[in-house]
Parts: sequence; C-alpha cells; structure tokens
Amino acid sequence: MKNLLLSLICLFVANPVMIGQIASPRKIQLVILFDTSNSMDGLIDQAKSRIWSIVNETTGLRHNGMIPTLEIAVYDYGNSSISAEKKFIRQQTAFTTDLDLISGKLFGLRTNGGDEYCGAVIEQSINDLNWSNNALDLKLIYIAGNEPFNQGPIDYKKACELASSKGIFVNTIYCGNYEQGIREFWKDGAVCSRGDYFNINSNERVVQIATPYDNQINELNYKLNETYVSYGKNGAQKKEMQVSEDQNAVGQGSFVIAERTMVKSKSNYNNASWDLVDASAADSTTIYKLKDDELPEELRGKSKEEKEKYLEAKTTERKIIQDEIGRLGQEREAYIKAEKAKASDTKKADDFGTALSKSLKEKAKTIGYE
Repeated sequence: MKNLLLSLICLFVANPVMIGQIASPRKIQLVILFDTSNSMDGLIDQAKSRIWSIVNETTGLRHNGMIPTLEIAVYDYGNSSISAEKKFIRQQTAFTTDLDLISGKLFGLRTNGGDEYCGAVIEQSINDLNWSNNALDLKLIYIAGNEPFNQGPIDYKKACELASSKGIFVNTIYCGNYEQGIREFWKDGAVCSRGDYFNINSNERVVQIATPYDNQINELNYKLNETYVSYGKNGAQKKEMQVSEDQNAVGQGSFVIAERTMVKSKSNYNNASWDLVDASAADSTTIYKLKDDELPEELRGKSKEEKEKYLEAKTTERKIIQDEIGRLGQEREAYIKAEKAKASDTKKADDFGTALSKSLKEKAKTIGYE
C-alpha cells in the first residue's frame, strides 16, 4: 500500500488539476419534483436528455475554490398508480450522491393520469429529507408540471413559507404558456420562496449539438469502466448498473453519453461504496478490511503485494483516462459555445434542462458560489 500512496502523491504533484478537485465541505442539495400524469411524457424525455448536462453544470460551481458535494433527491407526483392516501406523491429516492441511482430512477419514471398537488409534494419533500442547516449550502427544489399550482389539500403558500424558513429556494417550471402559468399561480409559487419561474414546451425535443469530440470521449468511457474494481455484497450489481446507465444515455444520443462520460471524469461521480479505487482514495486501509469473498475474482487468493500492485495500476490508469476526457471535454465545450454563438440571434426557448441550469447558477451566486 506504501507504493500505492506514493504513486497517488506523485499524481497530485504532477497534475495540479487534481488539487482543484478536492471536495468542499459545502453541499448542493437538489430536489426535482416531476409531474408524472398522462400529459408529461415530454417532460420526462427532456429530463433524460438533460440530466448529465445539469450535473456538469453543478461540477462547474466552486465555493472557496473547491467543488461542493452534490446530493440529489427525486419525487414524482400526480400519478394515479400512487395511492390517493399518499396524495399521489412518491419518493423515488432520498438525498443521494449515487448518480447512477438517480439516472436509473429517472429512466424508470412512467406517466399515468392523476391529481397534481403542488403544495403537498413541496411540503412532503421538505419534511421527508435530511436538509442541511448550513446557510452556505445551496438548497433547491425544482417542481415541474402543468396543472394549477393551488390544487390539493396543502396551501402552496404555507409550503413556500416552510421552504423559506429553511433557506430552500422553490423554483417552478410550468409546462405550457408563460401567461397561463402565471394565471395558474406557478410564478407566485416561485416568488413566495425567492425562487425562479420558467415556462417550457415540454413536448419539444431537446436540441443537441453534436461535436467532433463526442466519439473520442465515448470510446474513453468504455476504457474508464474497465478501471472500476467492484467489491462487497452489491459491488457486481452496482457495476452492472453503471453499464446499464451508460446504455440509457446512449439511447438518448451521442451528446448525452458524452455529457455522462464527462461527469464520470469528475470528483462528484464517486463510487466508494462499491469501487475499490474510489474507496481506497478515501481510506487506504479498505483493501485490508475485506474478506476474500468480498473481493472480485481477479483479486481472490492474491497476496497483499499483488492486490496493492493491481489497485495501483487501476488507479493510475483511471487518472490518465479521466485527464484525457477532461481535456477533450474542454475542447468540446468550447466548440458548443462557438456553435451557440453563431445562433445567438435566434432566441431559443428554455427546455427542462436549460431552465434548471440557468436558475441553479444564478441562485448559487447569491450565496457566494463562483
């Protein structure tokens, strides 16, 4: 293990970018509330196309030069498959840093008609979740839907007051006409908690800008996956999930899998709970604590030195691949920026992802993020 630690130290010295990726004690807590009634298939499709772009936006934020930890929670509401006793509200996942889990939940959403109670789902997400008490942590709720905001048993104004008392911004995304959303109280639902109001056409397909770098980045993704060393009871299953979410992203187009791969090259994509490389970076003694049957087959029966050498090689290989993805990613972002500038004279309507990203960056600045 001494050799592994020396190698990691050399990597940090040789590449100062790694130092800039030290985790911040600050958090970004992001909750997304999806209306999954019959008319919302387009909204879900937009979210599938934009989820990795949104995560990439958050990894660009800094607090005192460090990257904040990203925690995401997802609820759906207004779906008749959910019991009326539960107010047609369902928690898909509580706050988690497991980005593959979030992707899996998102791709598993299905629409089905029901009653949409905005005030109720906002209140429940506030009461259910383990929200930070630190005023320097960015706390955001995004609720998207297309029915009147004032429906249901809970007054949305009381839910917004509760959010404000905890320093949570409630941001609303109305799927329909801007003025109609105002008439149906979606703007008021945002204003009362210092959030942002947007409207989108949820049935419009997301515009994706293909770049000359996408294929190279996507090829590196497959190599990156080979550096993951699963361990523990759920390790093999979680590694399969990683591949499955790659495939979900591929199904959305080369733009989406490129965005996902860029996320996988950054510090917020951390799988220490099942990957030995990430786990050992957090605790160098992890490999010594595992029984032989908790290790992957390639490490079972190996000596201490053989395990260390194997893990050292995977750590080095991952670092090299992530750096190359990062380099290509910067060129890709510059290309996209240039393409967007060419079309700057044409006003583009917001979609789910652009609305959320725009708001997230603006809100982050208000509490000192860069």
